[in-house]
Amino acid sequence: MSFHARLTRSPRPHDPTRAAETLDLLPGLPGGTAGVVAGAAGCSPYLAGLLEREAAWIVPALADPEGAIATLLEDLALIPLEGLMDGLRQAKRRVALLIALADLGGVWPLEVVTQVLTDFADAAVQTCLTALVGAEVARGKLPEGTDLAGNAGMVVLAMGKMGAGELNYSSDIDLICLFDETRYHPDDYHAVRAAFIRVTRKMTALLSEVRAGGYVFRTDLRLRPDASVTPVCLSMETAERYYESVGRTWERAAYIKARVCAGDQDAGARFLDTLRPFVWRKHLDFAAIQDAHDMRLRIRDHKGLHGPLVLDGHNVKLGRGGIREIEFFTQTRQLIAGGRDPSLRVRDTKTGLERLARAGWMPEDTANRLYTHYSAHREVEHRLQMINDAQTQILPHDDAGFARLADFMGTDVDNLRHTLTTRFEDVHSLTEGFFAPSDTPARPKGAWGADVMARWHSYPALRSARATEIFDRLTPMIMERLQEAAKPEEALAQFDGFLAGLPAGVQLFSLFEANPQLTQLIVDICATAPALAQYLSRNAAVLDAVIGGAEVLEAELRAALAALDDYEAQLLTTRRWAKEWHFRIGVHLLRGLTDADQSSQQYAELAQAVIAALWPAVTAEFARKHGPPPGRGVAVVAMGSLGAGRLTAASDLDLIVIYDEQGQEASEGPRPLATRPYFARLTQALVTALSAPMAEGRLYEVDMRLRPSGRQGPVATSLTAFKDYQRNEAWTWEHLALTRARAIAGPADLCQDIDGFRQDLLQEKSQGAAIKTDVADMRRRIAEAKADAGFWDVKIGPGRLQDIELFAQAMALGAGAGVRDLPGQLQCGVAGGVLDAADRLALIDAAGLFWQLQTGARLLTGGTLDMAQLGEGAKRLILRQTGAADIDALTGRMTTLSQQADTIITRGLGAV
Repeated sequence: MSFHARLTRSPRPHDPTRAAETLDLLPGLPGGTAGVVAGAAGCSPYLAGLLEREAAWIVPALADPEGAIATLLEDLALIPLEGLMDGLRQAKRRVALLIALADLGGVWPLEVVTQVLTDFADAAVQTCLTALVGAEVARGKLPEGTDLAGNAGMVVLAMGKMGAGELNYSSDIDLICLFDETRYHPDDYHAVRAAFIRVTRKMTALLSEVRAGGYVFRTDLRLRPDASVTPVCLSMETAERYYESVGRTWERAAYIKARVCAGDQDAGARFLDTLRPFVWRKHLDFAAIQDAHDMRLRIRDHKGLHGPLVLDGHNVKLGRGGIREIEFFTQTRQLIAGGRDPSLRVRDTKTGLERLARAGWMPEDTANRLYTHYSAHREVEHRLQMINDAQTQILPHDDAGFARLADFMGTDVDNLRHTLTTRFEDVHSLTEGFFAPSDTPARPKGAWGADVMARWHSYPALRSARATEIFDRLTPMIMERLQEAAKPEEALAQFDGFLAGLPAGVQLFSLFEANPQLTQLIVDICATAPALAQYLSRNAAVLDAVIGGAEVLEAELRAALAALDDYEAQLLTTRRWAKEWHFRIGVHLLRGLTDADQSSQQYAELAQAVIAALWPAVTAEFARKHGPPPGRGVAVVAMGSLGAGRLTAASDLDLIVIYDEQGQEASEGPRPLATRPYFARLTQALVTALSAPMAEGRLYEVDMRLRPSGRQGPVATSLTAFKDYQRNEAWTWEHLALTRARAIAGPADLCQDIDGFRQDLLQEKSQGAAIKTDVADMRRRIAEAKADAGFWDVKIGPGRLQDIELFAQAMALGAGAGVRDLPGQLQCGVAGGVLDAADRLALIDAAGLFWQLQTGARLLTGGTLDMAQLGEGAKRLILRQTGAADIDALTGRMTTLSQQADTIITRGLGAV
């Protein structure tokens, strides 16, 4: 049936002149269809532009909308790889235009509108995947004989609204990319993983990059396991281990909507089947209510959405009575009962509400009212997004904006305001009582695990009052994490066995309390390796070595140094030990066993371990002559890249030293020193221990220019002076440097005070109006002061690494946020409205490429990259790390990304 025959409504043109001009380009349209087109063009500049651009296509498409969409989706598969960037964007324009007209005219209901958007997203992702995987095979980047069936084992999961078939008009798409490692020989694992990471990155670029023809979908890969530290494509086995061990409630909720949208359907289905116990618990999981409530409150706090309903500027999605309230209400009830009732395991909101009502989890009238409001909210959301193709859910802030929106919805402003208010308040009244009841019921005696817990206090480990006191504080966290295991009952049984086998508990429970991550580790072991759990109950001391990261290295080095009495021997042993680890990290990077991000984290962990283990030896040697440090002692604070937790093979260490003498004027020892010279000379002893050349070489070059007053300031600063300087004298660049500061050695209480002051100071200085102006001036002065080191200097220059890092620090400072990593700091810019999600991803992509090149350069040359001087093997390493086909492709990508980054940063700093 034609478009015209199914019209049920029409918007009013807000701009009649623009509407008339657009209709002149589309002569001969039936009256009703012409009215919808006029309303679309007169209310939405974006749709007016699409109508003018796609006039020749849209007229015949309106004769058979479903047929036009079907043909368009089929034709996607015919687009060659080199034509995808433009071909996908043309297809998106046409789909967006036809869907908008069908939505505005009432030709398609909400469910069809969102499903067609989702179908196009699925087809676009599959088209990219097929072309890119095929290209990897053609280039020999996947093992010989790789079967292209099922895209060689790569799987793309659609999450969120895409997974549920509920994409909104200007939605981003949430994807998780995986590959089936069982299809390949273990020796090929790293090459295969690298190939699929390249495919994922290129697919994201094809979909997300904004070109002259627009974009296809903003693509978000952050729902993958531990997204801040993992590659963009993971093996299924890696993902399974993560969810079985540390998966959280919000990730369980996310997988309610998970669906294989592209790639190997069979492998994807098997993966989702393995996660069923993680998502759907056998017991009634009422803890999910509190988790969902907490998540709602965090979102409201983050977005500033608390308080009474005010329509102007209200967030239709996240605000009071909005779309997210209905989605959380539905998904939380599904999580509670879906483990026992498979009929509730559905993805879309409409069916979810219907099934919950049918199963007696809510009155049918409640389900109907909620979905009616949900549909209406989504319609408003679509109109807001159609106006300028913006990913927004914010109602207008003024009368003019509401007048346009009312015209777009074919109503008047008063009726629109009244309807919106009524719907928001009704949703809030229906959902709020469920998440935040006025009277919280007590935990029932038959709560999960109560029968097992009842016998714990009879075990040997809990014989003492002290052990019982500590363990009672730990029990709620232990039970919560046991319940989050893939198989909670089995994990509880194994933990019970672990606890029963412990001969004593005070020391171990104290270790758990001081290192909460160990509690999760025990749960992980109990959930996955029962034999190891039994071993640990009899050999609990080995847990000291698995706290992780730098702590493990530090303990190993400390043990080696403790066996030596001679200070020079300690320095030599440290150099020998560090060199071995440094070499090992470099070899792994060279062989492709790790990537740039992993190796940089390992180099940073190594440096931190060296400082933390060597610092007591330096202090002890100094104290032997001059007495122990006065007052609370002294802490070493990592700055720069070490503070951010990533170094290269040739990084120096940016350090500052802060002491707290607590009023003590001098040390007490054989040759006492006044406080200031004591700590200054102790600091110099540390620098010497790290940087002095010895028979085993030197450890690190040390740079202390980030201390207060730089080279003119004392090498060690008192805590009081440090606070006063930072609050009253420091420049903006010094506050930027503090966004990455981290205390890494010294008394724990002093380190905590320093880190606490850092957070307070960032909050205080976030209100400074001159941050962006100062950073813009810093960019200019850096450009003037730094000599041009050539194209391959990836650190200095507009849109290069230092530029992006400086901008990210400005975003963190402006938000008063304590986050140290670059993606997290850039997220502050998104939260503050300086960046959008696409800008953030573009900056992360640019910084990632330049960091890969920086890491490779430091490993290969110890300095700046010079491709003309590199041998073929070194060039292959650089190309492998960056995923580039050849040097020309690499230089092209560097140019494009640096230009994009420069534009984004310049625009962001200009928004003062």
